[in-house]
Parts: sequence; structure tokens; C-alpha cells
Amino acid sequence: MPRVGDDVTLAPRIRPFTSVTEFAAASHASAFLLWEFPGFLPGSSEPLLHISRPDTVSIMRRPGVKGHRGQFFADEVVSHHGLLITSRTRTWLDCSRKMSVEELTVVADHLLRVPRPDFESRSEPYATREDLEDMLDRHKGTPGIRKARLALDLARVGSDSAPETRLRLALEDAGLPEPLLNVPTELHAGVVRQPDLSYPERKVAVEYDGEGHSETAQIVRDIAREEDFVRAGWILVRISKRHMQNEARLAVAKVRRTLLSRGWSQHD
Repeated sequence: MPRVGDDVTLAPRIRPFTSVTEFAAASHASAFLLWEFPGFLPGSSEPLLHISRPDTVSIMRRPGVKGHRGQFFADEVVSHHGLLITSRTRTWLDCSRKMSVEELTVVADHLLRVPRPDFESRSEPYATREDLEDMLDRHKGTPGIRKARLALDLARVGSDSAPETRLRLALEDAGLPEPLLNVPTELHAGVVRQPDLSYPERKVAVEYDGEGHSETAQIVRDIAREEDFVRAGWILVRISKRHMQNEARLAVAKVRRTLLSRGWSQHD
């Protein structure tokens, strides 16, 4: 479902307020949208523009603007396409008050993710675990910081999407073992696959099939992928959006059945 402001019109609408008003930057829900963060932030669909200023100056009061004040270190406000905006890590912390631990973990995984240079225009993650830890240490006592700390403890490097993070968290919450994330796995000589989640010791792979998997060419690739796993003695568990409904109960049940069929025990 599209979010209000989650488009090319947000930056032009917010830029005048950050340009003509001293010490002002896009923040909170507006920064969340401008950085294109995954996850659900309550209130991000509202048309209000969120702008922060240092606590040494007055809060911004303008029609259509939600003003914020806070303490800012020099590296916590950056220029993004010519627009002053709170940094990714600061935005993550600022939004923690309204977000759930799960959704904060989704964003943390997004920030920690190591990109694939062959497909992306960057080679470094948006943030390291140390960057996020430093942000939390700088602003002790900030509303929502306890949730942010819990989320950082749950965050892992390797998740490629929000559904993958939510699936991992659902499996762990249900008492299933923590899976490996997007680890290249040699199935045969010269045949390497990289499952979204995997349990190599049980030869169980788990894939989340998003909307793009309904395209004809992708269906062909998915069949070939599954055949590779089967030939190597693996079981490939395919999860769809339907399985993720109702707190991912169907997804958890499907993975649990497969692990049990491979000799896993809840007491392992």
C-alpha cells in the first residue's frame, strides 16, 4: 500500500523549509520515507512534513509541519540530493519511539546489509553494528531507545529484504533454530545456490517468493533452483506472502515440519 509522501514530491515539498530556516533538516517520518526504509512506521502515511531543529533554537511552527527539537552531533545531519536530512542511523533512532521491535529490526537489517556490487551502485553497507551502537550510546534516555537496543540485538547481517527478516524473527520466536542468511552453498561441483535462509546441517533451505516470482522467466529459474536442491538431497521450503499472514503461522509450521522430517528436535 503506497504511503503518502513516498514519492518524488516529498523532497520538493520539504526543501523550502530546510533551505530558508536556519538549522532545519527533514527527520522522523519524512526522513524514513526519503531514505526509502523498509518496514512499517505508524504515521508515515500522514501528510505532515517532519522537520527537526537543534534544541538550542525554537521549534518550527508552520502549517502542515510537525516540528521536532533535539541534540544533534555534526554527522547526524547530512545532505541527500541537496536536501538536509537526518542521517540513516539517526533516523532509525528517531523513529524507534513509534515502531515495534520487529520493524526496527527490519530497518536495522536493511542498514547492516552488505550490498552486492554487481547489482548495486555501492559496495559498503549503510551502517555497521558499531555505528548503530554508537548512535544509541550518544543519546541515552531517548524515548524508544530500549526498543532500539532490543532490535539491534536481534539484527543480523545477511537479510536481503523485509520479508526475509520478518520470517527469520518468526522462526526464532517459535523456538526454531536460527538459520543462516544468504550463504552461498555448493550443491554440486560448479553449482552454487544462495538460499534466503538455510539449515545446512539438516539440508533444508527456505526461500521467500515475492511478487516477482510470478513472472514466467522467474518461474523457470525457480524450478531449476528447486531441482538443484533436490538433486543434492536438500529440501527447499518455499514461502509466499500468504504464509506470512497471521504472524507467519503457516510459514513457521511449514519450516518446523520440514526440520522435524530431517531429524531436528525441539530439544536440540
